[in-house]
Amino acid sequence: MVRISKALLKEATTGLSRTLSEILVCPLSKQPLRVCEETGSIISDSIGVSFPIKDGIPCLVPKDGKILDIDDTLKDDGADDDGATKRN
Repeated sequence: MVRISKALLKEATTGLSRTLSEILVCPLSKQPLRVCEETGSIISDSIGVSFPIKDGIPCLVPKDGKILDIDDTLKDDGADDDGATKRN
């Protein structure tokens, strides 16, 4: 039983399950969150806050959130380097 638990914990550190990431919402804005594999965090694009993921568990306590720079959120949303949004 202990071996199985250790294996599950080891797998949990790789990231969030897809189902969990689809149902999580921002604790402040109640809007959907997106997972950023690059930083290992969950981002609320609606308010520009990043929440950490520790050992595969999202820390959605508002005081744990980190305000993102405007440049970071614009680049993630598909904007050019000069800040202009791309249009198709």
